[in-house]
Amino acid sequence: MSIDRRRLLVTGSALSATAAIGRWSVPAQAQETPISIALAARAVTGINPQQNGLTGGDNWAIRQIFDNLVKPDDGTFAVRPEDFRPALATSWDSSPDAKTWTFKLREGVQFHRGYGEMTSEDVLFTFARHLDPKIPTSQKALYSIIERIEAPDKYTFRVVLKRPDPIFNGSVTTALSAAILCKKAFEERGQKFNLEPIGTGPYQVESTSPTEGILLTAFPQHYAGPAATKTLRVAFIADTTARTLAFASGQVDMIEGVRQPGWIPTIKQRSPNTIIDGTAPGSFNSLHLNLTRPPLNDVRVRQAIRYGINNAEIAAAFAGMAVPMVGVIAPQFEGAVKKEALPPELRYEPDPKKAKALLAEAGFANGVTIPCYTSQREDYAAIMLIIQEQLRASGINLDLKIIDHATMHAENRKDRNSIALYSSSYPPVPTQPILQQLSTSAEVKADSSGGDNYSHYGTAIPGVDALIEKAQDEPDFAKRTALIQDIEKQTLKDLPLLGIITLSYVIARNPRVDLGYPVKSGYAYWPLNRAKRV
Repeated sequence: MSIDRRRLLVTGSALSATAAIGRWSVPAQAQETPISIALAARAVTGINPQQNGLTGGDNWAIRQIFDNLVKPDDGTFAVRPEDFRPALATSWDSSPDAKTWTFKLREGVQFHRGYGEMTSEDVLFTFARHLDPKIPTSQKALYSIIERIEAPDKYTFRVVLKRPDPIFNGSVTTALSAAILCKKAFEERGQKFNLEPIGTGPYQVESTSPTEGILLTAFPQHYAGPAATKTLRVAFIADTTARTLAFASGQVDMIEGVRQPGWIPTIKQRSPNTIIDGTAPGSFNSLHLNLTRPPLNDVRVRQAIRYGINNAEIAAAFAGMAVPMVGVIAPQFEGAVKKEALPPELRYEPDPKKAKALLAEAGFANGVTIPCYTSQREDYAAIMLIIQEQLRASGINLDLKIIDHATMHAENRKDRNSIALYSSSYPPVPTQPILQQLSTSAEVKADSSGGDNYSHYGTAIPGVDALIEKAQDEPDFAKRTALIQDIEKQTLKDLPLLGIITLSYVIARNPRVDLGYPVKSGYAYWPLNRAKRV
């Protein structure tokens, strides 16, 4: 049998990756078969939750090492105020205006490696770093809503906000960057804390290596009891083929999936018993139409594009990973509008004939060509190629260029794209995607200093800033949700951007591992303290 050079190189990379996994030594106190997960990154960047530039692989380790004040149920997002559960805080309450939040801390919680009890001093230290403008921290913008923080006593932490937030636990408290640091360890270890952190989580760091990843061992004093498995291995295998081969050969228990059409059937063909765990919604994938670029400044052309795109067909191409979107908010979240609840003119059922009629009305009876570009990354390229093909039937030709992912982001930030596919994950806090993509303050700038409003909504045409302000000032969660739906409806009238699909983050799991709960929604990482071999 002959083996070509490409196959030899791919096989070699897979063998190198899995060999590295096999070389790891397990501590004497944890002599059992570890559970291992391989992520799509080249190496560990850091495992400090406040560190900038972390990868998805880093986040998986951080989630096991640290705890937050509150948490959702395992395998879910908490989408309403009542959905949050105690963690390092045993209880909390908010003032009637939703601007003052008081957390009662769990007594007796221990930090790893003998660093002692967690108290309000550690919580204050954690949040104070985010509020200090001189300290670069991850997700710093989330904390701009905070006016001040207080620690009235050893087991009480209080936050006073600049404006109401009835779901503060979702928008800030459960963020990975809000995981509680050990003040004493951070000050002692300095930069070493990034790779040798101390948390309160169910696992503690045993070792890190640029080639072998992160080895975690169970923390016996965790407040919720010891983890079900004594050892976890977080490996990094950037190459998709190598990662898939490592999984198919049984060298790793779980791998990060690839979000492209056909990947799930392919992995199932290799390993028929594979379990696919996927978050819903995962990433929001929206199409920004640049309102400063003719012919997109004509609402009839934007309507023609909307009628020419079949969201359900795009979602079906990503079998098992995607759900069609209606508006700006993921359909799984509060605030999202349902198609059946909308007036007929805002439902935009796919209709190429209607799209052609709108183009003709706008002066493009012979069709129109619109230049644009997107990323070569699998999910971006697949979505845009399907859209390109769909729009042809409506007389709309996308002159589409596929470029490097980093270059695409750089060019978009310089306002050089006419139709920009935008992909990002959000917590179930509906104001976040709206602020980030539709507010005037987030308008893209040619000098790259702007935000992610690539359509220029609110400046090129009147936007929804007044409605956003009204929603942000509403302390009642149900009333705020109704205002968000008004924003959704106005956006469907103006069409500065089109919601396309939500795309799940997926993990392929060997059935020999039981997580202890089903994965339904949540961030692109989840707790493994209940995972065990079966």
